[in-house]
Amino acid sequence: MGTIKHFIFGLSFYLMAGGVLAQYQLVGGPCEGCEAVFEFGDRNLNPTDTLQGFETIENRLKVTGTIYEPDGVIPAADVVLYIYHTNAKGVYPTRGDEQGWGRRHGYIRGWIKTDSTGRYTLYTGMPGSYSSNPAHIHPIILEPNDKYYYIDAYRFSDDPHLPENPHYENRGGTGIVQLKRDGDMLIARRDIILGKNVPNYE
Repeated sequence: MGTIKHFIFGLSFYLMAGGVLAQYQLVGGPCEGCEAVFEFGDRNLNPTDTLQGFETIENRLKVTGTIYEPDGVIPAADVVLYIYHTNAKGVYPTRGDEQGWGRRHGYIRGWIKTDSTGRYTLYTGMPGSYSSNPAHIHPIILEPNDKYYYIDAYRFSDDPHLPENPHYENRGGTGIVQLKRDGDMLIARRDIILGKNVPNYE
């Protein structure tokens, strides 16, 4: 059964209509690169993922939290969260063999799928800022009901590039997180509420 599911999922990835996957519903307005949420292929996703290069990164980062249903109370199961970000130099690094959106997003990217607890954890490194933009991590959500959309980027409260009075959309809830240190690991916790402040979600 799992093999059949993967086959159907993979097939749908290639059935594109006007840049949007035919089987799925993009909500919340245009989103360049949101299709990357489907690019995990036939991997069996778990609530935890470790991004490439983590073992050699100096400023290690644990990104964790809980994804909730739209009521903000019930943990959301079977939600895919895709993230990508720059390296410490503010570059989306590539090795030359990337496929699909990996050519733009680079190889520092990963996918998780929540279990019944809604929890997720990603191990990566601190991104760098570029062009005076705050350091950030891009997240894209794929719900089990086939809706997919971007939510606010993860940004860090102590970032000197963060505006004094930031006005973001708060899609999925606020993306501004506080960093805490645990040994040699920085920890960023963010809970996400599905559909919150996402236009045309219903």
